[in-house]
This record gives sequence, structure tokens and C-alpha cells, in this order.
Amino acid sequence: MYFEDRIDAGRRLARLLLARGYTGEDTIVLGLPRGGVPVASEVAEALGAPLDVWVVRKVGTPHHEELGLGAVAEGGIAYLDRDLMRRVGVAEPVARRIVLRKAAEVKERVARFRGGAAPPELQGRTVILVDDGIATGGTVRAALQSLRSRRPGRIVLAVPLAGDDVLEELQPLVEDLVCVLPMPDLEAVGQAYVDFPQVPDADVVDLLARARARGQGLPLEHGA
Repeated sequence: MYFEDRIDAGRRLARLLLARGYTGEDTIVLGLPRGGVPVASEVAEALGAPLDVWVVRKVGTPHHEELGLGAVAEGGIAYLDRDLMRRVGVAEPVARRIVLRKAAEVKERVARFRGGAAPPELQGRTVILVDDGIATGGTVRAALQSLRSRRPGRIVLAVPLAGDDVLEELQPLVEDLVCVLPMPDLEAVGQAYVDFPQVPDADVVDLLARARARGQGLPLEHGA
């Protein structure tokens, strides 16, 4: 095991980001719910940056939900691995129905986590996108596509661990990529953590509220 828990992972990731010169100035930290938010919370606190979420839902294979075909992110942006769809025999209309269902789930989670507030203003800013690790990269790809449409100044993908091959594939999609522990053979993110529980929705809401209370979260009415 390499990380005690997500707090430990977030603090170690924050040290790398600080060493690269990232600060809270014109920067926003976005955590991918749910597991990425405790990591992002530590990063935002260390950098003195605002904290928010960017909601993504995995598109699973029918009858085998854990096998991800892609993901849907805020704004209705969807990424689908069509090579995988062909290999497992999922037709386009079937995938599109799943995408529509997941898009509705994204909207519901956005409302739950932000309490009705508008999404953060990202244009021209440095966006640090944080997750607790990357296994296949489908959810991250959808998030990056969605974020790019908001015209940020630069996107930094920051994670405690990820597979080497996935990092290589994602590198061209961002201006910077920061990873504490690149791994040659990563089967599951949880294998690198001593303590890796599920993160309840209530914990995500609480972490966002704490960030606002210490002046590092976004106000309830921030940019559209």
C-alpha cells in the first residue's frame, strides 16, 4: 500500500503541485465526486484555492456495470469507447439510452452537491482537476472534454496514482499532468490505499461547505 487514505494522498499530491509553483491565484480545484473530493479538498486547502466539484457518471456495460464504456459529464458531454462497444457487442442505440439516463443522474447530483448554485466560472482560469486515482480514464476523458468547452486558461490533471498507459493517453489532453505514483500495472485504484471506503454524498456536501467556511470555496452564487 502506498497511501494511508485519501487525506494522505491529497496532502502528498498538494506538495507536488506546490513544488511546481501552483497557488490559489486565479486557480480553482475541482474534485470528481465522490472519491476525488476528499483528495481535492486537501489540495485546495494547501494551495489556498477555491474548491468545487465537476460531476461525471460512468456509462457501464449492460449486465456488467463495472465495465465502463465511457462517461457523461456536466453539460451533457459524453465520451464513449466505441472500440470497446464493438468488442462487447453494445449497439449505438443501447449506449445512447444509457447515456441519457446517466445525463439525468449527473443533473441530479449537480443539484445535490451545489445546492442549486451555478457552476463555477472557468474561463481564463487555471483548473486543477483531481481524482483519487485513474484506472481506465473514461470518466476523466469526459470531464476534460466538458471542462475544455468552458474555455479555461489551462487544465492541470492531478491524481495520486494512475496507470502509465492511461497517463500517456491523457497527457495530450491537458496543459500539465501531476501524478504522485505512476504505476505500470494498475488494476484497481483501491489497491494503493490502506483505507479506501466509499465516500457518501453527505461527505461531499460537507467538504464543500467547509471550504466555503474557510474562504476557499465558491460563494453560493458564482459564475454561470
